[in-house]
Amino acid sequence: MRNTLEEQRPINVKIPSTRYLGSKRKILNWIWTNISKLPFDSFLDVFCGTSVVSFKAKLHGKQVYANDILKFNYYVALSIIENNDRKLTRKDLELILSNHPDISYPTFIQDTFKGIFYTDEENAWLDRVITNIETFIEDKYKKALAYTILGQACLVKRPFNLFHRRNLYMRLANIKRSFGNKKTWDTPFETHFKRFAKEYNAVIFDNGRENKAFNQDALKLNFPGMENIDLVYMDPPYLPKVGDKPDYHLFYHFLEGIVDYKSWPEKINHKSSIRVIKYSPSPWTSKATIYKAFNHLFRKFRRNKYLVLSYNTDGVPSLEELYNMLKQYKDFVVVKKKKHQYVLSTNKPEELLFIALDENPAKYGLTSDYTQINSHL
Repeated sequence: MRNTLEEQRPINVKIPSTRYLGSKRKILNWIWTNISKLPFDSFLDVFCGTSVVSFKAKLHGKQVYANDILKFNYYVALSIIENNDRKLTRKDLELILSNHPDISYPTFIQDTFKGIFYTDEENAWLDRVITNIETFIEDKYKKALAYTILGQACLVKRPFNLFHRRNLYMRLANIKRSFGNKKTWDTPFETHFKRFAKEYNAVIFDNGRENKAFNQDALKLNFPGMENIDLVYMDPPYLPKVGDKPDYHLFYHFLEGIVDYKSWPEKINHKSSIRVIKYSPSPWTSKATIYKAFNHLFRKFRRNKYLVLSYNTDGVPSLEELYNMLKQYKDFVVVKKKKHQYVLSTNKPEELLFIALDENPAKYGLTSDYTQINSHL
């Protein structure tokens, strides 16, 4: 009988690339080195984003549950976490990328986003490819994989890999640039799609576990057996003390529209210059609501064995405030730190990893990087 707590040898699969704001890909080994000291077999990623941390857990043989409120991120988790064996075949790619004469292709993106993010030709390509995915790809895992690949192609052709500004001119202007890669921006969508199809096909594997993806609000997340999961990992958007708030609905609204193409027209705020999708304010983007959100989050998962939080020294709440909140629900809290600067950030804060548990962490060789933490906080 398999010992489920025994560490599984990682499969020789590369972590997929991502261009997502706040991605933990570059510090993934640091996160895993710390949490892998704990004896856990099941892993819940509450704000999974593009699922790089969930994917690491899957590589190590854990039973993985990945959740995100954004549907595009859910499709990523569905395609590389829950999916064990579905890949896009050569025939699938041909169906997706071809211009089928018998199909009357819609012009929604061409009409709605003209001159905003992509050229007219590129917008027409998107209308066609999305229609082909919806028409020819019936398997839910293949469809999620196709949208994951399409999303990566969309991101790589965008300045800053975001959709928060009407800045197509930055790509098209004939000027010298100190940032970005015009060659990548101007590479045809089809070329990018084929490249990412090869990359993402290569990361599909079966770790022998029944992994699941969810598309729910983290504060309302609920599914059978959730309270029995060993380790709950939380990576909410961090709210900086000063500067712009992290609005992921704004940053990635175009990707959200792509994966909900049929309903996209009725969701758009036409008063917006970038045609953003209407959405409710997030509790993670306001100092007035974020403290209550964190307390709700910690209380929700207090019965799980281990709570792990990724945050930042530049964020609100502060290190001390988060430590004290976690201490309300767990007997011990270890805080690890690492220097790490995110893309587009001008600050040089430290990345924080809070590990909260009811057993003495010294039992697992875990010690805080803040030696004064027990006396000072």
